[in-house]
Amino acid sequence: MNYQTITVQALTPTLGAEIYGVDLAKPLTPIQFKEIQDAFLKHQVIFFRDQELTLDQHKEFGSLFGELDIHPYAPSQKGHPEVLPIHADANSKQIAGERWHSDVSCDPEPPMGSILHIHTVPPVGGDTLFSNMYAAYDALSDGMKSYLEGLVALHDGAPGYRKRASIEGKEDKRRFPRAEHPVIRTHPETGQKLIFVNPVFTTNILDLPTGEGDAVLKLLFEHCNQPQFQARFRWKKNSVAFWDNRCVQHIAMWDYFPQTRSGNRITLKGDKPF
Repeated sequence: MNYQTITVQALTPTLGAEIYGVDLAKPLTPIQFKEIQDAFLKHQVIFFRDQELTLDQHKEFGSLFGELDIHPYAPSQKGHPEVLPIHADANSKQIAGERWHSDVSCDPEPPMGSILHIHTVPPVGGDTLFSNMYAAYDALSDGMKSYLEGLVALHDGAPGYRKRASIEGKEDKRRFPRAEHPVIRTHPETGQKLIFVNPVFTTNILDLPTGEGDAVLKLLFEHCNQPQFQARFRWKKNSVAFWDNRCVQHIAMWDYFPQTRSGNRITLKGDKPF
């Protein structure tokens, strides 16, 4: 694909691309927006370097792609309920995203995408890995694709969010979202099929015996996280990552303790998986 206003450099043959030639703090032209959107759908996760963003500029950029969402569990930045602080330092007992997941897939309408801006980075470490669920689906045998077609899984926020609270020495009795989603999802914009289960939120497959369902989920979790489906992003100060939460899973590496890594994330409202 030829781009007129931006430069797009693929990160791997599987997914991910770095985009140059645009300042996200400034309003985008219609052509810039269209080309960024095209790159997003093609590469599933796109990255920008050297982006100094205020919280309002961060939200304004995200709002171009959809309505901003509010996280059902985590605290927000003061005065900015749509902005989720992402922070870890020497006092942290855990970080967000230490296991492979799709953001808030327990919601009846999971987020379309997430945009993370990291402004403070450790000297080394703190990378984020992404995995392409299109490629994971395509790599299944025809027999397994047929077996999984039509199956529905339960995604429940309570186990993971309550575990996070317990690590902090707290008890959280709030009600968290839970939803039923197809194991094989169709992307609403590209029409491609993909695997839509993850070990943080997916608890069981409906209409399968418990043992069989657990075995299928274990197989899929391991299958989805194979290196050939992945891209790894090394953060620098003021980098931005924008991933398609419908077809990408990710995991954050906490290999930099006791150093500090800090930034902000917004998510965009999605639709009901089908």
